[in-house]
Parts: sequence; structure tokens; C-alpha cells
Amino acid sequence: MQCSWKAVILLALASIAIQYTAIRTLTSKPFQLCPVPSPQNCGLLGGPETESPMEGRAGCDDYPYFSFNTSRKTHIMVLATTRSGSSFVGQLLNQHADIFYLFEPLYHVQTTLIPRLSHSRNAADRRVMLGASRDLLRSLYGCDLYFLESYIKPAPANHTTDKLFRRGASRALCSQPVCDAFRPTDANVEEGDCVKKCAALNMTLAADACREKRHVAIKVVRVPEIGDLRALVEDPRLNIKVIQLVRDPRGILSSRIETFRDTYRLWRIWRATGRRPYNLDLSQLTVVCEDFLGSVSTGLSHPHWLKGKYMLVRYEDLSRNPLLKTMEIYDFLGLPMDKSVEEWIQTNTRGSTELSAKHKYGTVRDSAANAESWRLKLSYDMVEYTQATCQKVLHQLGYKAVKSAEELKNMSLSLVQDKIFVPFL
Repeated sequence: MQCSWKAVILLALASIAIQYTAIRTLTSKPFQLCPVPSPQNCGLLGGPETESPMEGRAGCDDYPYFSFNTSRKTHIMVLATTRSGSSFVGQLLNQHADIFYLFEPLYHVQTTLIPRLSHSRNAADRRVMLGASRDLLRSLYGCDLYFLESYIKPAPANHTTDKLFRRGASRALCSQPVCDAFRPTDANVEEGDCVKKCAALNMTLAADACREKRHVAIKVVRVPEIGDLRALVEDPRLNIKVIQLVRDPRGILSSRIETFRDTYRLWRIWRATGRRPYNLDLSQLTVVCEDFLGSVSTGLSHPHWLKGKYMLVRYEDLSRNPLLKTMEIYDFLGLPMDKSVEEWIQTNTRGSTELSAKHKYGTVRDSAANAESWRLKLSYDMVEYTQATCQKVLHQLGYKAVKSAEELKNMSLSLVQDKIFVPFL
């Protein structure tokens, strides 16, 4: 039987498509095929070279032993949602002299691929965002900052840009050799001062600074659940440890209403009038609770791929005992806590009128009082609705429900149960 020339062309195109799909799929599947280098199976560490039992299988040839994380650099991810205290946690890592910190680089992915995406539940949008995000995170943990340029608009010229989102939130990007405007002894450089005084960001210098640091930390608020990161966690080239930050959904809602005034305008109307608008976007609340429930349920079920890789932190616990909780975080990471981290905590978690305490992350009152201040900002009917919607995750995370408006405003009664979440080691 003879094939027509059209059939041959179609078969060729189909073959190319299948190969492309297979290559892209490698970035989204768990990396379980290739053995981790050790003195027994890899010549890198001085041991005898032996044939890998996986040799010849698909996938292993694409990741030669030299690409593994032989230095065991720790790759830290703060997994959170907006208005949950993630900027504060990020700064606890940013202050460490050995950590290169990036503030939410996935912002550029979202604004480029899905500009209007807020909390989309569209499966196609989610796949596009997650696929691109995983690729970018993998590159950034390897200090390949050029990969990020594809998402910065306008595109950097000669690897130089002044459009990197929240560049000033990273000490490494506001100090030598990336920026000469500040001395090494300058502490608590304001984000705005960094943006004003530092020249446009040279991505080559930034990448060099990243490689000079012993560890890399990235804050992420655009990945819904820990399960979405499995491909990265299992990637043998990385040594990822995930700190999942959670907060009482009632506190998150209150903070978003105050911060994102246009987006949460209808919630503000509900609070002011006592009547819930008929066209209120309820997904702005339900998505938070659904993602928390799915992610925390996965993390606390202790799957094998998260062993030694996952720690759950409640914002309220960090607020009540910032120094103790930060020490626990660094213990989980296996890193010594830098003295500058302790000094930063002392400056930014105690109520003070001193100029040094008016840093962006400081609080007017002590941080413990600030953790439950949302109770004075939400009406009881809004809290009651939130409790009904998020009942499962509130119970799972140890947040108490209130049964009256009087109980809500009684600040002497904490709504945070004493609950210990032990890291899965």
C-alpha cells in the first residue's frame, strides 16, 4: 500500500509535535528516574565510576551528573498567598548574609502570559501559568537570571532593566557589586531608596551576586498548592525546602479589603452598609480557603516526596514569637541564624516611635497585637460568612470561630489555638 505525499507530511508533523510535547513534559513530571550522585555511582566526588542502573532509560541522558546540585546549595521557597505576611517572612531570609533573595519573580510571568489573571480557576490558565512558573523557578534557583528577561516588559536592553518587580526588597540587588550607592555597613536600606539611588539593574551582575551566595530564597504567592511544586521538589538538581505560610482567612480578607481597594470594592460596600452586594465575587474568598485546604492537607499527610522538604508556619505564631519561630525556621533549613536577622527582628516587631522602627515592615504596635487586629475591621456578618465558607480549613489550622459580635470584638479572647505543626523530617 502506497502512502500519499500528504500523509507522509502529516506523519512527519505529528512526530515533531510528539517529540516537542515529550521534551516539555520533562519539566512538569517528578524526577524519579535518574540516580542522585554519590561516591558509589558518580565520579564527581572522587569515587569509582560505575554504570547507572538507569542508563539508557528516557530522561537520564538529558540530566548528566555534572548538572546535579553537588554543592548542596539550599533552595528556599516561601509559599504563600497575598496579604498573609509573606513579605515579612521573606525579609527574615533576606537579612541573612549568605542568602540571595528574590521577591515574587512570578509577577512577571503572570503579567506577561495572563495579564488579567487574579485567582483564576480556569484549568487552561492554570496550566499555562504553572508550567511557565516551574521553568522560571528552576532557572532562578540556578542563578540564571537571563531567563527572567523574557517576561520583563519592556524587554531589558543589554541585560539591563529598571522594571524588575520590587527590586528594592532584595538586599543583594541593592548592594555591591550590583549597586554602589550603599556601603556594606548600611542596614535596613529602604526599598524606595534602593530604587532611587541604584542605577538600572544589571542582570549579569545580579546573576554573579546570586552565584556568590551560598543559598537562594524566593517568595511565591502565585502558586496555588504545594502539589503544584512536586516536579521542582523532586528535581535532583535542586535542594528545595518549602516554608508554607498560612494565615487566618478572616485576617487575609480584611487585609485585602484595605490594600486592594478597587478589586475588593464590593466587600467594602458590604462592610459599610451591612448588605452583601448581589454581584460580589465570592471566589476572592473561596479560592483562598480551597487552596489552603488542598495544600495543607497534602503537606500534613507527609507524602514521601516532601520528607525533609516541608514546614508549615502560621503567621499568628510568627507574630506572637517572632524570634523563637524564626529560629525554628532556620533550624528546619539547616542554616545558622545570622546576627543581622535577630537585629532586624528586634527593630521591626516592637512598637516604637523611633525612626529606625518606621521601616516598611515595622508595626505601629507590637506584632502580636497586630496579628488579630482584623477583628476590629470586619463586620460580624462578614466574619460569620467567612467561617461558614472556610470551616474545614479554619478547623485544620487551629483558628477558632466566633459566635457573636461581642465575642468578635473581645480582644482579650484569642482566636488562635495553641497548635504545633512539626516539620516532616
